[in-house]
Amino acid sequence: MVDSWTYDELIEAFQKAPLYHIIFEAVLILGIFYLLFKRSYKPSKRDQLTEAEKDQLVAEWEPEPLVPELVDRSAANYKVVSKQGGAHVTVDGKECLNLATFNFLGMLGKKPVENGAVKALQKYGVGSCGPRGFYGTVDIHLELEDRLAKYMKTEEAILYSYGFSTVASAIPAYAKRSDVIFCDQGVCFAVQMGLLASRSNLKFFKHNDMEDLERLLIEQAKEDKKNPKKAKVTRRFLVVEGLYTNYGDIAPLKELLQLKYKYKVRLFMDESISFGVLGAHGKGLTEYFDVPVEEVDMITTSMENSLASIGGFCCGTTFVIDHQRLAGLGYCFSASLPPLLAAAAIESLNLMEENPDMFSQLQNKCRLMHELLSSIPGFKVTSVPQSSLQFLRLEESMPREEENAILKTIVNKAMEAGVAMIHPNYLKEERFLPPPGIRIAVTTELSEDNIRHAADCIREVTKSVLDELSS
Repeated sequence: MVDSWTYDELIEAFQKAPLYHIIFEAVLILGIFYLLFKRSYKPSKRDQLTEAEKDQLVAEWEPEPLVPELVDRSAANYKVVSKQGGAHVTVDGKECLNLATFNFLGMLGKKPVENGAVKALQKYGVGSCGPRGFYGTVDIHLELEDRLAKYMKTEEAILYSYGFSTVASAIPAYAKRSDVIFCDQGVCFAVQMGLLASRSNLKFFKHNDMEDLERLLIEQAKEDKKNPKKAKVTRRFLVVEGLYTNYGDIAPLKELLQLKYKYKVRLFMDESISFGVLGAHGKGLTEYFDVPVEEVDMITTSMENSLASIGGFCCGTTFVIDHQRLAGLGYCFSASLPPLLAAAAIESLNLMEENPDMFSQLQNKCRLMHELLSSIPGFKVTSVPQSSLQFLRLEESMPREEENAILKTIVNKAMEAGVAMIHPNYLKEERFLPPPGIRIAVTTELSEDNIRHAADCIREVTKSVLDELSS
C-alpha cells in the first residue's frame, strides 16, 4: 500500500501538473489499451483472386529481358588474337604491326618476365583461391607491394587483383554520400564507376579547364559559408587522370596542386596510362613535373599496361593505404592476385630499374609518331607529343554516326594493309562521351622504321577513304 503522506504528495503533484501534460499522458494510456485489445488483421476472402483471374494475369505477363538487346551487333564480333609480343600481332590469322595494345614497355613476351611467372606457377599454382584477408595473402604479394612502394617512393602500396577495380574501389573507400567530388569530365569509365559507387555529390569541370574548376571551387566555398556546420563535416576530393585514356593529354598537375591547397581539397590521381610512360624513370606525372609524390594524396595505377601483368595498385601514405585494407571492396572481397602474375610484375619492375633508358626511348618514339601523324591531311592529333596513346581525329566536325563510320572504315582498311589500331567504342553509360577518334598505341617494341611505315600506311588509307567520300 501507498503511505498516506505519499498519496497526499501524489495528489498535490497531480494538481500542480500542467493540463497539457495530463492530457498527453491520458492519450498515451488510451493508445496502449487500444493496441492491446485491437483484433489482429485478417484479409478478407473477397480480396483473394480466383483461379481464373490468376491464370489470366499469368497469361498476360511478359517478362522483361535480363539484358537489353544489343543494337550494334558488330561490337560482339571480336577480333581474335592468335599470337602477340614484339612489334607484331596476329589478328584473325593476319600478321600486323601492333599499334593497338597497351604493351608500352614491351614487357609482354620478355623472357625474364615469362620465366618469373613460370617459377611462381610451379611453386604456388595458378590461383590464390581466397581474398587477401582470408588466406589469400601470399608472400609474393607482400614482396610486390614493398617493391612498388619503394619504386614510387611512397610509404606503402596495396595490390588489387583487377585493374578496373583498383580506382573503382579506392575512390568509394574514402568518399561517401555527404562528400563533394570535383572531377574532370574526361576521366575514363573505371574512374566514373568509382565516382558512382561513392554516392558523393559530383561536380564535373570541363576537361583540363582550370578556370572552370576554380569556378566550381569558389561556388562550393560560398555554399560552405552559408552552412558552416555542414561544411565542417563535408570532405572535398579532386579526381583526375595523369595521362587521359580517352584523350592522350596530360593533367596540369602544378595548377591542380595550387588549387588543392588554396581550397583545401584532397587530390586523387589515376596513373594507369602515365605509369611507365612519363618521367625519367617512368614514375608518372609527379616525376614528369618534378613534384614530390606525397603532394598527391592517392595514386592508383593499373598493372595491365606497362607492367604487362594483371591487376593494379594504389600507393600513398600508410594512413591512406591501411584504410583500404578494410574499406576497399575490390581488395576485401575479390580473390587476390594470382601469384604468377605478381611474379611477372616483379620481373617487369626489375627490367624497368635495370634499363632506365627505355623510358626516354619510348618518349622519343611517341614524339616521332605524333610528328608523322600531325602531317596527315584532313586529320588532327589531339594528344600531347610524349603520350603513348596518340588520338587521330577528323578536322571537320560532322554527325557522330557518320564520323564513326569513316573512322571504322579507316581502321579496317589499315588492318588489311597490315597495321592494327583501334577505333574505340564507348558505352552508353559514359557520363561524357569522348569525341570519335582512332587510338594509336606506341610501344618500345616499334622501331623507327616501323613507325614511319605505319604512318605512311595510315596516310594512304585516310586519303583513299576521304577521296571516296568526296567523289
